[in-house]
Amino acid sequence: MIHRDWRCALRITPTTTRLLVTAEQGDVLKARFEPRPAHPRALLTLLEGLSLWQGRPPLPVALSVDARCQSWLGSTHFDDELWLGESPLVRFEFIAPARRKVLLHGLGDFRREREAAARRST
Repeated sequence: MIHRDWRCALRITPTTTRLLVTAEQGDVLKARFEPRPAHPRALLTLLEGLSLWQGRPPLPVALSVDARCQSWLGSTHFDDELWLGESPLVRFEFIAPARRKVLLHGLGDFRREREAAARRST
């Protein structure tokens, strides 16, 4: 069996939801989504799927939410709950958003997600 220790950094802003999955060898997945999912369980289901793919639950997810999004986060990202849905496959850790700005080009620079993942692992 392949040994996989994945880490996820998830950043939610008013304009986008970005996900970075890394392993010791480097990036595994980079994704940029619309700011709000069409279905309230979409994000948790995606993360649970990654956890199953990894085969080593729970998947650690460093979550950074822009202050402008905190009032509507629970109602659109996590199944109409005020708090994140419980899952044995995913473990969330809140990270304070980074302050400096980064411009996106194409899929963009994922420095903030890398920083969130680095803060989570220390």
